[in-house]
Amino acid sequence: MDGIPPIAPFLQRLDALTEKMNAPDFYNDQRTASAVSREHQQLADLKAKYEELEKLFAQIGENKAIIEDESADAEFKELAKEDLQNLEASVEPLKKEILRYMIPPEETDSRNTVVEIRAGTGGDEASLFAADLYRMYSRYADRKGWKVEQLSSSESPAGGFKEVCFLLSGTDVYRSMKYESGTHRVQRVPVTEASGRIHTSAATVAVLPEAEEVDIHIDPNDIEISIARASGPGGQGVNTTDSAVQILHKPTGMIVKCADERSQLKNKQKAMKVLRSRLLEHKQNEEREKYAQNRREQIGSGDRSERIRTYNFPQSRLTDHRIGLTVHSLTQVMDGEIEEIVRSLEEAYYNRRIETLIAEGA
Repeated sequence: MDGIPPIAPFLQRLDALTEKMNAPDFYNDQRTASAVSREHQQLADLKAKYEELEKLFAQIGENKAIIEDESADAEFKELAKEDLQNLEASVEPLKKEILRYMIPPEETDSRNTVVEIRAGTGGDEASLFAADLYRMYSRYADRKGWKVEQLSSSESPAGGFKEVCFLLSGTDVYRSMKYESGTHRVQRVPVTEASGRIHTSAATVAVLPEAEEVDIHIDPNDIEISIARASGPGGQGVNTTDSAVQILHKPTGMIVKCADERSQLKNKQKAMKVLRSRLLEHKQNEEREKYAQNRREQIGSGDRSERIRTYNFPQSRLTDHRIGLTVHSLTQVMDGEIEEIVRSLEEAYYNRRIETLIAEGA
């Protein structure tokens, strides 16, 4: 069909998944069963939409035959012409739907997500902005019905965060959050600025799909765990127990610290959760570089150093530089109303994938 890759391979894949789902032991591995079920549903929807398009073309052919039939009633022909316009207008939107269903689902989209926010350039103002971003994502999570669990944090003297790491748990968290990785820049007048001068600072956001033990095996010999006395806010219990945990992953040099809990065991569990997620991201990045060195299908490179967004408070304006999106409702955005931005980024991502799909199927 013009503009759409052949449907046969997708139907063959659907049959294979149907057979797999009918196996008696299919649900023994819940994680695999869930992934297979999601892909099966997507391919079933693809098949239904493709059949809908075939029927649409059949109707278009019938209407054209009526219009070209010299013996047909004039009024009947006019009705066929009007109907034909509506039918033809439905073709391209339906094709676009089909192409979206042809894009394979990303296994990590359904994962819970580890988010790390770090203050960048800008001193105290950057740490305050990092705290604002943490609040923004927490409020967004509340709107989505997700759970927020703080994993580690380091507060600044100004009351913001030098860095904060937290876990978002819920439905399709990574699917919505994955476009937030990068450098977020803020332009506003700091509360400490007497002259009213606009200050520019930044914070970096890293978004990692939560890794499971089956994704990443960590050899105990590859890690070095250090225990220290926790410092900072948290009351006497934190300050008088050796509960802070630091884990060094020797092969990569990655260091994870966690001191938010009074329990050394809980801090270790949280630190290991963050380490696994970082290692999964590292592994995925290596795979992308290996198999797609010169292709960037995702919006931007995903590099943390890339400036992706500017928050201009004097003009109540947010600009996402990757897709040229500007919204003038910054107060609402900082209160967690970022769904419009997320959906716009997702739409741009799918449009780019569709272009690639069409080019590969040509």
